[in-house]
Amino acid sequence: MMFALPQSYLNCEQLPFNRAALETDFHLRPPTDELPDEGYWLMLQGTRVLVTDDSPALPRGACPLSPDLCGPGVYIGQWRQRPCRLLAVPRDMPLPKGLRALNMLAAEPGMSLALLSLGGLGNAILHWEKSSRFCDNCAAPLQRIHGEWGKKCPHCAASHYPRIHPCAIVLVRREDELLLVRKPEWVAGRYGLVAGFVEFGENLEQTAAREVFEETGIRIGNICYQGSQSWPFPSQLMSGFCADYVSGDICLQKTELAEGGWFKRDQLPQLPPRRSIARWLIDQELTRQAKS
Repeated sequence: MMFALPQSYLNCEQLPFNRAALETDFHLRPPTDELPDEGYWLMLQGTRVLVTDDSPALPRGACPLSPDLCGPGVYIGQWRQRPCRLLAVPRDMPLPKGLRALNMLAAEPGMSLALLSLGGLGNAILHWEKSSRFCDNCAAPLQRIHGEWGKKCPHCAASHYPRIHPCAIVLVRREDELLLVRKPEWVAGRYGLVAGFVEFGENLEQTAAREVFEETGIRIGNICYQGSQSWPFPSQLMSGFCADYVSGDICLQKTELAEGGWFKRDQLPQLPPRRSIARWLIDQELTRQAKS
C-alpha cells in the first residue's frame, strides 16, 4: 500500500511535521529506560525512514538491526498506544531483508502524513541528541534531566534544552506577479521563496524584510504573518509571511541564489512540494486572488 499526501491543507497547523499532523497517532514522552513491553522502532537513515516491506509501517517487536551497530535506541513516546524507540542507522549500512527506505524529502514520500511527521520529529530529536552530548560551558559529558528532554552538566550545573532555530520565509507580491527564487542545490527548474534565519535583535518581520533585500535587492512593505511550520531538517521553525513590493530591481545575491524573478500568477514555474509552507503560502495567495 502506498500513501499520497493531501493536495491541500485547511490551515498551516495541518502541514507535515507540525504536531497536529500526528496527534491521533503519537504522544511525545521524555526518554526512559523503564519500558513495559516491546513496541515500534522509528529507524532513520539520514532523511530516510525505514519501514516494513509489505506496507509503509514501522517495524514492531524485536529490533531488526544489531544493537552492536546502531545502539539501543531512545524512547520518544507512544506510537499507536505502544512504546516507540528512535534509532539512527548509519547511511552506508545495507538494509536487512524485510525493510525498505522512504525519503521524507521526496515530493511524494510514499508514507502517511502521520508517519512522515513522526520521521521529521525523530530527525530533530537525533540532531538534539548528537549536539547535546557535552556541555557548551565546560565540555563535560551531559546527563539527562529525569522527566524532561533537557540535560544537565554534573560539573558546572548548567542546564541545556533543545534548540529550535527561527526563520522567516516570505511570499512577495507585485500586482499580478510573485517573486520566486531558486537555490543552486534545489531540483533543476524548481523555484521557491526567499527565507533566512533570524539574526540578533531582530523580530520576524525585520528578518523577512532584510532577507528579501539582501538576496534580491527588493524592498518590501505590508509584511503580514500567515502561519508557521516545524522544519526538522535539522531544527528550524519556519514563520511564513506575505508582503508587497515597494521598490528596487532584482539583483540576486549570487552566493545564495542561482536564479530569481517575477512570475505571473498564471505562468508559474515548478513549485515546491505541497508538504512545505513555501507551497502553502503560494497556494493560499492564488486562492485569495481567484476569489477576489
